[in-house]
Amino acid sequence: MSPLPGRPTSRPPRRIATAAGPAVLLLLAGLETVAMAHQPAQPHALMGATTLAVCLCTVPSARIPLTARAAAAAVVSLTGSALLTAGPRPPHVWGLGEGLALLLLLAAVVRRAPGRTAAALGPLLGLACVLTPLRDLRPGLFTVVQAVLTVVVTAYSLTLRRQDAQRLRDLAAVRAAERLELSRELHDLVAHHVTGIVVQARAARCPGLQGPPADATFERIETAGSEALGAMRRLVRVLREDGAPAHPLAGLAEVRAMTDTFARTGPPVVLALETGAAHALPAEVAAAVHRIVREALTNIRKHAADATAVRIGLRSVPRGVELRIANDGGTSARLSEQARGGGFGLAGLTERAEAMGGRLTAGPAPEGGWELTAVLPLDGGSTA
Repeated sequence: MSPLPGRPTSRPPRRIATAAGPAVLLLLAGLETVAMAHQPAQPHALMGATTLAVCLCTVPSARIPLTARAAAAAVVSLTGSALLTAGPRPPHVWGLGEGLALLLLLAAVVRRAPGRTAAALGPLLGLACVLTPLRDLRPGLFTVVQAVLTVVVTAYSLTLRRQDAQRLRDLAAVRAAERLELSRELHDLVAHHVTGIVVQARAARCPGLQGPPADATFERIETAGSEALGAMRRLVRVLREDGAPAHPLAGLAEVRAMTDTFARTGPPVVLALETGAAHALPAEVAAAVHRIVREALTNIRKHAADATAVRIGLRSVPRGVELRIANDGGTSARLSEQARGGGFGLAGLTERAEAMGGRLTAGPAPEGGWELTAVLPLDGGSTA
């Protein structure tokens, strides 16, 4: 993922740090080679060659993958240890630079290599780390220290590997949930627009609808169809693009625009938004209000074709905000079963309200018609 505009990137410091590690190891290897120049020539030359080769394997390379460099370092180090311990051992031929380089490669392989590769190559690198101090005639405490460091580095790298895997699983779960949410959004948008198109198309078939009224009806059908296609294209594009940027949530401004559009082709809508409640709404609560209103208006088109007025109110209550949507209709529109849908809209909204710690109820209003009431908390607390 590319860095955000205007935000400083951390890649140059990482590159400097990545290049500095091998440089320090090579410098340490050179100093050790010079310091041990008094050792016998053959063991000293073999120690210098293995140390240099292993340290070079830590240098990052775009052409040579990590696993190939780590395997080469393990083979070189194990071969050097075998040759130096097979014959007469001098007092000091263990290079600290080589041991540190092996630990660095071990950490990288255990954390980043594929599972099977790490399971096979990790033990080889660990064995090479433990055997390097045994080249000396009297390894003493260095053997214990190197063995402890090998165990600590391996355990820490495994912990980081598990954390990386968990982070990837969490990211995949978040993306899957977002894509599912976008799928529901696509369904709700299409249902809202297409229901309006079907209702207006039925009205346009009336024999008495001619002239300017008919033109206006067909214009509204065209507008609703264009909006539905545009919404579908936008959401499908997001669904098809992995890591797509987050889109702004719909809120109360979209609620006002939606009710105005609904009133042009249906019964008038009275929208009463309490100022204090509207200003206190968090973005996710405003998005839930928008979704509930959209589903309610869609249901009014389907199930309350004779409605003469729709009332939508949002007010503060002790447990958050209360959204109330009521209409005075009672006669369903003459739509096909396909146009009516499966009736899962309110069930989904009820689940959403309960997931936010609120509640949603729908049923006949005391004064007649139908009423939907949702109570949503502002702080995510329970409203029970």
